[in-house]
Amino acid sequence: MGFFAKLFGKSTTEETVNVTKTAIVYYSSGGTNYQLAQWAKEAAEAAGSEVRLMKVAETAPQAAIDSTPSWKAHTEATKDVPVATGDDLEWADAIIFSVPTRFGNVASQVQSFFDTLGGHWFQGKLANKAVSAMSSAQNPHGGQEATILSLYTTMYHWGAIVAAPGFTDPVTFAAGGNPYGTSVTVGQDGKIADDEAAIKAAVAHQAKRTVQVGTVLKQLNA
Repeated sequence: MGFFAKLFGKSTTEETVNVTKTAIVYYSSGGTNYQLAQWAKEAAEAAGSEVRLMKVAETAPQAAIDSTPSWKAHTEATKDVPVATGDDLEWADAIIFSVPTRFGNVASQVQSFFDTLGGHWFQGKLANKAVSAMSSAQNPHGGQEATILSLYTTMYHWGAIVAAPGFTDPVTFAAGGNPYGTSVTVGQDGKIADDEAAIKAAVAHQAKRTVQVGTVLKQLNA
């Protein structure tokens, strides 16, 4: 029986039924945020959570996608990844986002997804969930922190609880020291330019922390 089951007197059967559910939602045109999302999925599952890994629907015209080989290749490689919906977020106890930076803000595809969630927000179906975010840009000061903070503004309107990694583990420093969420620099070759092992460890810590906060909130709201 797990810690929370002992603390709240839950039986093994109840604990199984009450497994924390985590939605990992990403947008990626080149694969970086897809990779971060995959690492988060591995860590969340290792923490005992049931996980759904999903992508934000692409809204760019096909001509634009086809004009960039890496974008086209990634789109084709991930064509079978489910597209996230508001019902997926309602299902989840914890939500982790991974998104690229666009002028210090989230990509338009991500904002378009958020704009579809008005009904869920209005009915309070997005409140009291643990949320966390990660980001990427093409240089170390390309707006990663601003993007994450901008995304969190939407979460505040939902009434969600932000589970930022802060400086709760040394891996945050090794991965660049972003307390708001793990962020990476992407080189001209489209690959993560930072210490990949450190980034993966930071993502794992952030994902596990988000699951932990989501578990506590789930118990409190039971």
